[in-house]
Amino acid sequence: MATGSETSRKSAVPTPETYAGWLGEALELAASTVGSQDVPVGALVLDADSAVLGRGRNVREEIGDPTGHAEVVALREASRAIGSWRLEGCTLVVTLEPCVMCAGAAMAARLERIVFGAWDPKAGACGSVWDLTRDPLATHNVDVVGGVRAEESAALLVDFFEGRRLR
Repeated sequence: MATGSETSRKSAVPTPETYAGWLGEALELAASTVGSQDVPVGALVLDADSAVLGRGRNVREEIGDPTGHAEVVALREASRAIGSWRLEGCTLVVTLEPCVMCAGAAMAARLERIVFGAWDPKAGACGSVWDLTRDPLATHNVDVVGGVRAEESAALLVDFFEGRRLR
């Protein structure tokens, strides 16, 4: 008989309202980058019971780290919180569709689901440019829910980049 540590716990499928609530906290994290040089993206990792295990915002410019994406920051914090790189049954919530690096990190962590706000038509790897998370050749697939609170998520990005172009 398998113990709880030997099997992953599949979480119940949340409602659209639940997704929207989660995105609200990610949007707050993204907004906390305003005034910095970092692109405003926020992320959370939630366990199967919707408890927050990790939070992140982009810090690539702040700390000079090419892996300083919000998703990677949140995944690292969640892994430290549970003492394992395996985040089975967990959900990554992020304001922008993950790039190849972040989608790959989510797959490597064995996440169950990614929920994101704005689609990224230039670098998105969860359905826009690539669909890495659902590639049939991958060793782990991740369920994806995109476009949650997309307008709010996109507005933060538009404001950030318009402000940079005016300088």
